Amino acid sequence: MAEVIRVAAVDDDRMLLDGLATWVRSVPDLRLVATAATVDELLRDLAGPVDVVLLDLVLRDRSAAAENVGRLVSAGHRVLVLSVWARPDQVVATFEAGASGYVTKDHDLAALAAAVREVYAERPVFSTELAFACLGDTRPVRPQLSPRERAVLLAYASGMTLKAAARHLGIKPETARTYLDRVKVKYHDLGRPSRTKLELAERVREDQLR
Repeated sequence: MAEVIRVAAVDDDRMLLDGLATWVRSVPDLRLVATAATVDELLRDLAGPVDVVLLDLVLRDRSAAAENVGRLVSAGHRVLVLSVWARPDQVVATFEAGASGYVTKDHDLAALAAAVREVYAERPVFSTELAFACLGDTRPVRPQLSPRERAVLLAYASGMTLKAAARHLGIKPETARTYLDRVKVKYHDLGRPSRTKLELAERVREDQLR
């Protein structure tokens, strides 16, 4: 029996959310557990665990997409961004903030389900739009960090001890160490040494991860 992926959706289009709820009921391995019109609302009212959050890029509360992604990732959620278009700077900004995927709304529902499964498996969802956006981005190459890796990096680089970062994120110190070691390896593989806390803090600043 397939594992059920718990999905939440943030979108201020009530008709879309109702349609999403109807569609998800027909997909055995997906379950829609929460919907909200804003990130504030979702984080305030969420009553249980969520595996993947579907986040509309542009919300009527005028919140910044990258900030929305960052808040959700910091809360421990994997984020799949949905948009009616793909402006390169916005695509890159959402990935910089920790999004695991970006899908335009002209894809069909089967493609969305496939993207959710990829994000759940901690595999980034790269679209043609994202590829073009990254080709036009001349800033330092950034590693693809999982939501947990990014959360540990931000907590540790902000000045916390690794034990305090683990406590802050609700995980064991040895688990936090594993995530941090993965971050260091990913930066090392890109030729961007990050052995010390100061170097990690510099990578956070360079990559605008806050």
